[in-house]
Amino acid sequence: MSVSVLAQNLHGSEIIKIAGEINELKRQGQNIANLTIGDFDSNIYPIPEDLKLGIVDAYDHRHTNYPPADGMLSLRESVSAFLKSRFNFDYAPNQILITGGSRPLIYSIFMAIVDPGDKVVFPAPSWNNNHYCDLTRAEAVIIQTTPENNFMPTAAELRPYIKGATMLALCSPLNPTGTMFNKKDLEEICDLVIEENKTRQPGEKPLYILYDQIYSQLTFGEHRHYDPVSLRPELKEVTVFVDGASKCFASTGVRVGWGFGPAHVVNHMKSIVGHMGAWAPKAEQVAMASFLKDDGAVNAYLSTLKINIQKSLTALYEGFQKLKSEGLKVDAIEPMGAIYLTLKIDYTGKTTPDGKVLKTATDINFYLIKEAKVAFVPFSAFGTGEDINWFRASVGASTLSEIEQLAPRIKEALLKLK
Repeated sequence: MSVSVLAQNLHGSEIIKIAGEINELKRQGQNIANLTIGDFDSNIYPIPEDLKLGIVDAYDHRHTNYPPADGMLSLRESVSAFLKSRFNFDYAPNQILITGGSRPLIYSIFMAIVDPGDKVVFPAPSWNNNHYCDLTRAEAVIIQTTPENNFMPTAAELRPYIKGATMLALCSPLNPTGTMFNKKDLEEICDLVIEENKTRQPGEKPLYILYDQIYSQLTFGEHRHYDPVSLRPELKEVTVFVDGASKCFASTGVRVGWGFGPAHVVNHMKSIVGHMGAWAPKAEQVAMASFLKDDGAVNAYLSTLKINIQKSLTALYEGFQKLKSEGLKVDAIEPMGAIYLTLKIDYTGKTTPDGKVLKTATDINFYLIKEAKVAFVPFSAFGTGEDINWFRASVGASTLSEIEQLAPRIKEALLKLK
C-alpha cells in the first residue's frame, strides 16, 4: 500500500542498522567490541552522581507533569549562566530552548529556517544533515572534505556553494571524526558568511549557521574549541547553536538538550517543539538546573570523564600507529575532541580466506566484525562514497582494557587477506 513520498525516500540510520546486526551476533553468543554508536556504557561512564541523585529526588517530589514547552525557567537560567561561564556568551533565558536531547533542536532549526527547495550546505562526513534535509525537503549541498585537513571543511571548499544558500550546518568537535576547527579556518568561514550576507536584499533570508557544539566540553591536550559568535560577534543574529548534556555528562538517556540563538529564530523553534511534544522530562530538567549551578561538581566530573575518554582514544590511536609502522595499510588521525577516532583501513580489493573480494568500506567493516570481533562505522554512513576507506570508532561503550586488545586482533585479521 502506498505511503507518503517522504516516507518512501527517507532512509534509516546506517549506524543503528550496523548496531542492530552486532546486537544479534551478541545474542548468538559472540563477543564483539562495539565501537559504533556514539553512546556511553553507563557501567563504564555513569552520569554525575549529584545529577543522578537530583533526578531521583525530583521524582520523589512528584515532578512528573508537563514542563513548559520551552523548558523550565530555572533550567534556562542555569544554562544562561553556564554559557556565560564557559564561553562568555550573553544569551538570556528567552533565547534558550530546552528539548529532549539535541535531535529535536536540529530538526526545529531546520523547520524554523529552511523552506522546501532551500539550499542547505554541509560537509561530509557529518552526522544526519542529509536526513534533516530529507525531512524538510531541502536541497542538500554536500561538500566532500579531505583527510589532509582532518575532514574539516575550509572556506575555499565552501565558497563555490554558498551563494543563495539558506543554511550552513557545521559541527565542532565533529561527529564522526573527533577532529575540530582551528581558529584560522573557522574565522575564514565566518568571513565568508559575512561576505555573503552583505549581498542579501532587505526581506531576503540571510545565510544562517547551524553550529552543533554538543562535544565542546570534550577537548583534549592543546586543542581548543572555537565558535562563530566569539570569533565574529556580528554573526550572533544568524547563528543558532545546538548543545546539551548528553555527551559532556555521559547522559544520553537523560534527554536534556539546549539550543540558543537569536530570539526571532528561537521563538519559532519553541512553537515547533511545542507541537512536537519533544521536551525534556520535567524531573531531569529540575535536576539539571541544580547540577549546572555547581561549578565544582561540573568541573570534577568533566575532568575525570575527559581523562578516561582520552586514554581510550589514545590507546586506539597508538595501536593503529603501531600497525602502520609494521607495514599494514592503516592510519589514524590524532584525537582532538568528542569520543571518536578517525581510522583508515585501506583494504578494498583484497580477498578474504573464503574467497570473497572486499569491494567497499562496508565489506571491510563486516569482515572485521567476523574475523577481528570489532565493529566500526564506515564514513559512507556519514555522506561519503563507499570508496572512502575511513571509519569512525566510538570509545564510549568499551573499557580501556578492551580497546587495548583490539590492535592485535585487527592485525591478525588483516594479515589473512590476500
